[in-house]
Amino acid sequence: MSSSLRSYKGVTPTLHQDVYIDEACVLVGDIDLDDDSSIWPLVAARGDVNHMKIGKRTNVQDGTILHVTRKSASNPNGHPLLIGDDVTVGHKAMLHGCTVGNRILIGMGAIILDGAIVEDDVILGAGSLVPPNKVLKSGFLYVGSPAKQIRPLTEAELKFLPESAENYVRLKNEYLQESV
Repeated sequence: MSSSLRSYKGVTPTLHQDVYIDEACVLVGDIDLDDDSSIWPLVAARGDVNHMKIGKRTNVQDGTILHVTRKSASNPNGHPLLIGDDVTVGHKAMLHGCTVGNRILIGMGAIILDGAIVEDDVILGAGSLVPPNKVLKSGFLYVGSPAKQIRPLTEAELKFLPESAENYVRLKNEYLQESV
């Protein structure tokens, strides 16, 4: 597992309690993974030119790319990557210097770009593109390229968001048991 974690300028990813990191992923630099989060095969995450925070019970699925934006004269803070709690990031998604709230489902192959903000309780459809600095308001389904608000989430969908995260907590616990 340790070969998946790489230092950059003396900073190594920080893992909190009961985190699962698949040995076939690469995490570099200033990345903080909170309790019960999981990183699955072939995820590439670079916290090299800014920092990254991944919340509790959040899962980042296979083939996803996570990155940040460098600080500059025109953008003094750059864009860190901030992902909240109970987030499910689908396979082959790309999150770059954005902020993702709590209880989010990001569909497979979705792309979220610099400065974009996804508020709490959102479903982003597979293959959707969230342009730089766009805000996705809480409580809605968004799809398309560029992503457009389609409709409010149903009660069943709102209930499913934390359930999806919990399903991955159970799965990562099974994987952690296998490695004991």
